[in-house]
Amino acid sequence: MKITKYLFLIVVVCLSFESFCQSPENVEMADVLRRDGKIYTVVLGVTIILTAVIVLLIRVDRKLFKMERNSRKSKSA
Repeated sequence: MKITKYLFLIVVVCLSFESFCQSPENVEMADVLRRDGKIYTVVLGVTIILTAVIVLLIRVDRKLFKMERNSRKSKSA
C-alpha cells in the first residue's frame, strides 16, 4: 500500500515538472487556428474521437461481462 502511494506521488511530481518546462510564449499555430475559426473544427474532431473511444470501451466491457457470466454458468452446470 505504501509503495503505491509513493509511486503515485512520484508520478504527480514528474508531471508537474513537465508543466514548468513549457515556454510562456504564445503558440503561433493556436493563434492562427483561432483567428481563422478552425480551432472549433479541431476541438470537434477531438471530441468525436474521444467519444467514439469511450463508447467502444463501454461496449467491449459489457460484452466481456456477458461472456464471463456465461462462462461461469457453464462451469457451474
